[in-house]
Amino acid sequence: MVPGIIGKKVGMTQVFRDNGKMEAVTVIEAGPCTITQVKSTGKEGYSAVQLGFGNARKISKAEQGHTKELGKFKYLREFRVADPASVKVGDKVDVSAFQAGEVVNVCGISKGKGFAGVVKRHHFKGGKKTHGQSDRTRAPGAIGSTTTPGHVLKGMRMAGHMGDERVTVRRLEVIKSDPEKNLLLVKGAVPGVRNGLLIISKTTKRK
Repeated sequence: MVPGIIGKKVGMTQVFRDNGKMEAVTVIEAGPCTITQVKSTGKEGYSAVQLGFGNARKISKAEQGHTKELGKFKYLREFRVADPASVKVGDKVDVSAFQAGEVVNVCGISKGKGFAGVVKRHHFKGGKKTHGQSDRTRAPGAIGSTTTPGHVLKGMRMAGHMGDERVTVRRLEVIKSDPEKNLLLVKGAVPGVRNGLLIISKTTKRK
């Protein structure tokens, strides 16, 4: 069994549980995905399956030779599997593999915020608005050290490019799985913009 699926973010909405409690959920269009390759420990050195998702108008000659008659896929992603012999190329993976109440990890690319200062990027407090420091309220303060080590330490939190990076939100509860519409509803927010690519994988860790 493949422990994950590829999808894209549709948006957020609200649903009511059976007990009347309202939950904010993210709607994900997940699958159907096609298994395009099965990798084994003997040949590739590890066990995994490659899934194809989305329709592409044009793909390279190499991708055409790789997917052959399976179709033109916009995205190809791998998932590790314990038993690659249980699946084969051409099999379909859809949201029916997920059930309400399960816990999943959702990975995506966060929204890009451009160049940001330390207050927005790292939640710095800023300097005091007193004693003539009117121009230091959003400044980072000193970044150097004393004679030892005598240089700015690697990893120092400073202003720079914010967002547009791979983010994984862990242990989100599956509220509903709708195989007919290829929709997956998970509790809470997931990273990325609308129509952004998401990787949904099962986890053994409890919420």
